[in-house]
Amino acid sequence: MVNISDTKSMRAKVADGPLALLLIDLQERLAPAIAESPEVIDRALSLVESAGRAGMPVLATEQYSKGLGQTVPRLRRRLDPDRILEKTAFAAPRERLFRERVAAHGLKEFVVAGTEAHVCVLQTVLCLLAQGRRVTLVSDAVASREPMNKAIALRRMAAAGAVLTTTEEAIGRFEALAEAERPRDQKAAGQRGRGGGLGRAP
Repeated sequence: MVNISDTKSMRAKVADGPLALLLIDLQERLAPAIAESPEVIDRALSLVESAGRAGMPVLATEQYSKGLGQTVPRLRRRLDPDRILEKTAFAAPRERLFRERVAAHGLKEFVVAGTEAHVCVLQTVLCLLAQGRRVTLVSDAVASREPMNKAIALRRMAAAGAVLTTTEEAIGRFEALAEAERPRDQKAAGQRGRGGGLGRAP
């Protein structure tokens, strides 16, 4: 049975710093071989923009960038260079630098997108879950060269405890978190502005 994100997973707080967006190996020399790569990159970009509005940290990994290239330019220019992490292990948590960044932010939960679903995404998600961290996997923002490999990997990650979601649902979550972080006086001003015209004749 596939895990679908529920209201419990929507309660994470940005202010405590436990939640991050994690982009796995969306690299320029790998992307052309990936099924639906343009759509996946578009969705990843939407996630990055929404996470930024919510004040969430965004981490990105690059698998052996000498061979597979850097993160695709459209994404890379939106990322903090200090949070783009080189790796050679398939599972990002096996890399010291990744562990240091996670510890620095006190991260407890990850929203994950990237490639390939059945290799580095799978191994990273399984490792994070084994460490007791929560993982929400953006199912339409992960991909493999072969769609069948992605489908099997999604089932395996869900069975291990990952929550599956979509880009639209993840963005809705980020926007709700951003709204919760707005200062109370700004919220009140927004409500007054919206309600000021009610009951007035045109």
